[in-house]
Amino acid sequence: MDKAYIDFTPLLRMNKADAFFATREKETMDYRVIENNFNIDETTGLRGDKIIKLKGPKSKQLYPEPLRMIEYYDDEKDMMLTFITDNFEVSALEVARLYPNRWQIEVFFK
Repeated sequence: MDKAYIDFTPLLRMNKADAFFATREKETMDYRVIENNFNIDETTGLRGDKIIKLKGPKSKQLYPEPLRMIEYYDDEKDMMLTFITDNFEVSALEVARLYPNRWQIEVFFK
C-alpha cells in the first residue's frame, strides 16, 4: 500500500480472515500507544515496537482492533520507517524485513 493512503476496511477484512498485513504508517495517522515493548535490540535497526489503537473518529470505526507499530531505522537508505501490522506473533525485526519483500510472492505447487 502507498504510504499516503491506508484503507482500513480491507485491512480489517484481512484480519478477520486470519490473514495478516504489514504496511507503512500514514504520517497523519492519529493513535494512542497502549503498550510499549522496551525489549528491542537497537543494533538491528529497531527503534520501537508498540501496540496502538486508532483515535481518529473514522479510522477507529473502520479498524477498532489494536495494531502493532514497528519503528525501524534503515541505515542503507538513512531513513526511519514505521510499519503497522496486525501480526503480534512474529518478531518486530521479521516485520521490518518482510515489508521490502511484500510484492515478491511465490506460489509452489506439489
